[in-house]
Amino acid sequence: MGRKGGGEEGLKLVLAFTLLFALPVLCRGSIVGVCYGRNADDLPTPDKAVDLIQQHNIKYARIYDANIQVLKAFANTGIELMIGISNSDLLPFSQFQSNADTWLKNNILPYYPATKITYITVGAEVTEAPNNESALVVPAMHNILTSLKKLGLHKKIKVSTTHSLGVLSRSFPPSAGAFSSKHALFLKPLLEFLAENQSPFMIDIYPYYAYRDSPSNVSLDYALFQSSSEVIDPNTGLLYTNMFDAQIDALYFALMALNFRTIKVMVTETGWPSKGSPKETAATPDNAQIYNANLIRHVINDTGTPAKPGEDVDVYIFSLFNENRKPGLESERNWGLFYPDQTSVYNLDFSGRGAVVGMPTPNSNGTAGGFNGTTKTWCIASSNATQLDLQNAVDWACSTGNVDCSPIQPSQPCFQPDNLASHASYAFNAYYQQNGATDIACTFGGTGVRVDKDPSYDNCLYMTAGTNKTGASNITAMTSSSSKTSSSSQNLARKWAYSLILATLLRLLC
Repeated sequence: MGRKGGGEEGLKLVLAFTLLFALPVLCRGSIVGVCYGRNADDLPTPDKAVDLIQQHNIKYARIYDANIQVLKAFANTGIELMIGISNSDLLPFSQFQSNADTWLKNNILPYYPATKITYITVGAEVTEAPNNESALVVPAMHNILTSLKKLGLHKKIKVSTTHSLGVLSRSFPPSAGAFSSKHALFLKPLLEFLAENQSPFMIDIYPYYAYRDSPSNVSLDYALFQSSSEVIDPNTGLLYTNMFDAQIDALYFALMALNFRTIKVMVTETGWPSKGSPKETAATPDNAQIYNANLIRHVINDTGTPAKPGEDVDVYIFSLFNENRKPGLESERNWGLFYPDQTSVYNLDFSGRGAVVGMPTPNSNGTAGGFNGTTKTWCIASSNATQLDLQNAVDWACSTGNVDCSPIQPSQPCFQPDNLASHASYAFNAYYQQNGATDIACTFGGTGVRVDKDPSYDNCLYMTAGTNKTGASNITAMTSSSSKTSSSSQNLARKWAYSLILATLLRLLC
């Protein structure tokens, strides 16, 4: 028996170390980066710009070329860098392998890995370019990939290209998302390349333009992650509370329609301008702050989208600085988070842990504002929800949603009444409170509803925002007689110890 127990413990230790080495993959989650454009004549030096990025604890950045001074500035910072090949350079890269080899030798090797280059974008929004250069993109991507393979870097540096949402012919409802047929000859080999090489489909998404160009069809709150109502997709029944998610899902559905189900979507540009022409009334510092702050929180929480719940969504905010040489309307020169003198255009918390901007804020007692911003609210299961929908929502909340569901396990305070609606209500509320007690945190695909009456009962206490304790805090140790300190209880203690060690490692390293 002793040898068997030792074998089990050894197996647990092996599992523990296996999980430890897997932590970098398990813990990554969604990321938020920043686009560092330089179409201006008044910007600080690259060294100062990179210092600014570091000061705000930004770990990911995108640049649009392979400027030597910029690459040097990012060296030894640990910032993961996406670099770009411009549309004007696509022809030579697509024609000759030697051009790609030479470029990589001169622009990557001298600075890598001190400069942590992780992506190369080959062309940018080519379908929107005045000169249709889309036919050059995939050949150029193949040549860049071949060069990376020669150097053994193809698994560390991914190759893709960026697109505007104009690549879709239809984006509403999201389930009807479809690629434009006029881009078919370009997209088919591109998607095959991305799927084969596990590269992301890179998209530039701007809810601002959707609202600006069609304010009668798109509400400002919906564009700013502030909507208290939901838009339903009639084909799927999925509920959308913001345009960002709807646009991403439209792209996922377009990919699935062509049977490309494994390609991940990455948002390589999104943001909101802080200033515009007289007709661009939504381009204000307040709206820019609201959009970007709520975007960051939405992404960092790893909530995913209605069609892809819990799916990582990597996002790059455009842009680091206002750029005074950009043509077009006034808004085009005012997307920056910072002025060229490095002062903030508005405050922005990149950690995603601050209060949701534009949403109910905490009251003086530390609890979240409710329907009117002053009363407490809770989230419970809707009486109209089906058992299947409730079960799916509970499964998500207790896994990807990071809710501690131990209080609804057998013998625990919130297990009774033993029915799905009761268990779902507890899980829903825990997620809701942990994520700012906002409208979006109580959707659960339409199975959650907000209430202003405390659903707590007996020893089952429902948490409120700002508290760290749930019904689990009321669990009293199940007293076994003092004489039963047997080997079984010692084994149980060891199992808990292993679990605690792993949980602690996850918290520290994630």
